[in-house]
Amino acid sequence: MKILVYLFASLSMLLAACGPAAPATVTVPAPTKTTVAPTTVTVTAPTKSTVPSATPLLPDETSTPQPSLTPLYPPEGYGPSDFPSDVNPLTGLQVANPALLDRRPMIVKVSNLPRTVRPQFGLSLADIVFEYYTEAGSTRFAAVFYGNDAEKAGTIRSGRFFDTHIVRGYKAIFAFGSAFYVEMDQFVNSEFYNRLVVEGPNSPMFRYDPDGLNYLLVNTADLSAYITARGVENGRQNLEGMSFNLAAPAGGQPGEQVTVRYSASIYNRWDYDASSGKYLRFSDTLNNSDIENEQYAQLTDRLTGQPIAVDNVVVLNVTQATYSTDSEGNKIYDIQFIGSGDGTAFRDGQAYQVKWQRKATDVVSLKNPDGTPFPFKPGTTWIEVVGVRTTVQRGDSTWRFLHLMP
Repeated sequence: MKILVYLFASLSMLLAACGPAAPATVTVPAPTKTTVAPTTVTVTAPTKSTVPSATPLLPDETSTPQPSLTPLYPPEGYGPSDFPSDVNPLTGLQVANPALLDRRPMIVKVSNLPRTVRPQFGLSLADIVFEYYTEAGSTRFAAVFYGNDAEKAGTIRSGRFFDTHIVRGYKAIFAFGSAFYVEMDQFVNSEFYNRLVVEGPNSPMFRYDPDGLNYLLVNTADLSAYITARGVENGRQNLEGMSFNLAAPAGGQPGEQVTVRYSASIYNRWDYDASSGKYLRFSDTLNNSDIENEQYAQLTDRLTGQPIAVDNVVVLNVTQATYSTDSEGNKIYDIQFIGSGDGTAFRDGQAYQVKWQRKATDVVSLKNPDGTPFPFKPGTTWIEVVGVRTTVQRGDSTWRFLHLMP
């Protein structure tokens, strides 16, 4: 696993500077459309997956801050533009404290392996979580915090090329744990270099060591305040692009279980819970090359004790090209998250074929096949990024995505 520290001391000094630095000169890629080839679909009987025998843990709606759906949600919904000042454009929900929206989103890079890092901290409070393949069979998460803060978020690990796309798109602060030198070069020479935050002198990141595992975490409120104190512009950003509606659109197919298998080491399952209207996350518990014997445990949030439960699960097919190979022989992938491509969106126990699209500095939005905006269910979203060669196995209401590279 490549966790190489490049220019760590110099980057720490850069980020600890008290005043705003002169902007770096960098060219943002033009938003050219790069249509992805259609996903290969294999229709088969559903494969067996081991379901935990215990009753799944369901979200407790009173234990964490809940955005408001009052006054009555407008039948036309919200978005993709002209959101009211107190409605979060990343969830479509009215927030109790609109002042939280008068700042930049924060992206925290979160590890998924080794399994001892689970359950992670703060994921139940993120508005959007991206999961994508890194290397050597592993995935990592990029958790977007905006409408809520997390006292502890992590555990924090290193960045990848893919992160440049979402930091630009969400105009975000980026908390990460260094990077391989070719990726760090891209971060440091970007226009958002002054919004990079790593561990070091005066950093808001801290070590938490309850079990001798030395976790690296951050308080998102402190992260936002740190950037403001450094003189970096931290006001409300243009985050338009997503559309929301309480009513599920017509034309869906049954989609009550979603499995995404990235490798023998990383596979996950989302089960729809009709009582809460959310998809519950179950994660691998052991390496298993035999998909008939996958083993799962429900994923919770170590900070809140809540299950990881989201309103939308979205699987996006994105081109993933090999950039180079690191010193340990692991391939470095460039996930090309600009342009458009195919995807599948799940909400309310239904599945919908969609198209994703984004320009270089936009959030990702979804379109119906006819080009009209696809409405997310108001609430949180988990986005699974897979390759364009990914295959799909379908049952009556089950969907299994087998990630293939590149």
